[in-house]
Amino acid sequence: MSNLGHILLVEDDMTLADWVCEYLRDQDYVVTHVERGDKVMTAFETCSPDLVLLDVMLPGINGIEVCHLIREKSALPIIMLTARADEFDEVIGLEAGANDYVIKPVRPRALLARINNALSQRIAQPQETKQLIFGDLCLDQESNRVVYQDKEIELSTNLFAFMWFLASQAGEVVDRDSVFKALKGREYDGLDRRFDVMLSTLRKLFNDDPQNPKKFKTVWGKGYLFVADAWGKS
Repeated sequence: MSNLGHILLVEDDMTLADWVCEYLRDQDYVVTHVERGDKVMTAFETCSPDLVLLDVMLPGINGIEVCHLIREKSALPIIMLTARADEFDEVIGLEAGANDYVIKPVRPRALLARINNALSQRIAQPQETKQLIFGDLCLDQESNRVVYQDKEIELSTNLFAFMWFLASQAGEVVDRDSVFKALKGREYDGLDRRFDVMLSTLRKLFNDDPQNPKKFKTVWGKGYLFVADAWGKS
């Protein structure tokens, strides 16, 4: 199976749909095709696509309505296919939540370029997770709020940012250089111990024995480890 991505094509023109499917499969994409707008959400739930190619004029439900329905569930890229070149289609489509649009007749290389661009942007700028939950622990990034065992734990802005960074990579050892680049915008100079101090503070706040830590570990010579399964409700 292809590892480039899964595309859901919604198009009622079978001649166009057939060559788009064939062309994209030749480019190592997986393609699922549906002909009607009222069948899109079922296919969407079943195949979990990485991108949707969506015709505007469809039987059942039109493409603009379908775009709204998809946007209620996902932020994945949507490229509209339209036979109209006027500004009205562009504005309505983008307001509905489409990322881009292609005017028919569709040119193969131009379509591929739009698809590759949309997917590359999604990889480079993934949707941020706003909340992390591990057992009895909940971190909310929007409010900088931490709740553990039904009690709110007060953290400074810097301490929260450090804990969030570690928790977002739970189960992986994070080296000091990565921490400094992410949180201070510079490389680790080999001397600055501020994050070691922060880790000690987090251990105190969450009753993590510094002699035998279970939640926040220091892997000597490598970095820090946030332990995902050490927060209860296993």
